[in-house]
Amino acid sequence: MPMIEMREALNQALKEEMTRDEKVFILGEEVAEFNGAYKVTKGLLDHFGPKRVIDTPISESGFTGLAVGAAMMGLRPVVEFMSFNFSLVAIDQIISNAAKMYYMSGGLYNIPMVMRGPNGAGPRVSSQHSHNMESVYAHFPGLRVMAPSTPLDAKGMLKAAIRCNDPVVFLENELAYNLKEEVPEGDYIIPIGKGDIKREGTDVTIIAWSRMMSLAKTAAEELAKEGINVELLDPRTLKPLDMPLIAESVKKTNRVVVVEEGHHFSSLGAQVAESVYSNLFDYLDSPIARVYQSENPMPYAANLEAATLPSVEKIIQAVKQVTYRN
Repeated sequence: MPMIEMREALNQALKEEMTRDEKVFILGEEVAEFNGAYKVTKGLLDHFGPKRVIDTPISESGFTGLAVGAAMMGLRPVVEFMSFNFSLVAIDQIISNAAKMYYMSGGLYNIPMVMRGPNGAGPRVSSQHSHNMESVYAHFPGLRVMAPSTPLDAKGMLKAAIRCNDPVVFLENELAYNLKEEVPEGDYIIPIGKGDIKREGTDVTIIAWSRMMSLAKTAAEELAKEGINVELLDPRTLKPLDMPLIAESVKKTNRVVVVEEGHHFSSLGAQVAESVYSNLFDYLDSPIARVYQSENPMPYAANLEAATLPSVEKIIQAVKQVTYRN
């Protein structure tokens, strides 16, 4: 299998799905002539032409609303937000229209659309460009939320999202686009709602997703040197969660650390912890520990940015807390 970057895996998924289904098209800022801000749409304009790879004005509300209407009429739009921070401009279209249309129409209109792009903090892009949006969109019924952590997952998950008849928020990460992994050529699907065990372990379950899984893997390797055997669980889909997989892991390890890039209050990690407490309390041998971004807008300075975000050291400390190794 070829070793490719996550951006290439996403590009493969888009190209294969556009070839498979002529109703799939892409729109967003700089997706065509510029090949995408992060080159995920590289070469697609040349291959499919300007009717299916469409550069838009800087008007997220406008082109997201256009995509909702196109989906109502049977097309399958893929909206690229240059950054998910900019999706806030289109939040009324996403939540009031895309998420609710199937319900409000009594099942007459499916909304088979994908909204994708980088989520979370980039390097030194400061407070207005570092929002982690997963908990915002997971809050509202009608939206499915996915967040790949590896190139292999990214391709299979994006293909599943494009084929879904419901609106999908597909959260990538700017700092993960360069990750490399062997990815099969050709068609494969990773179903929506199916998580994955990235590392088998017996002492503690770390539940992490998107870029946080890379930090968790490094932490697990360091902890193994101290005799702590970590299981790494990637939900992959954040809504709906794969609770059967989470339950299986928690029943084995009896300890949980949840790692997320979001803030502490009202976060996706808080929901994961609540789901474990509500369904698996009797299997826990210690309170759940959480690792998250501190409660402040993202600073610009590199040292303050690092202090704000989760780190390998913070994950190691949390694991030692729940295993009583402090």
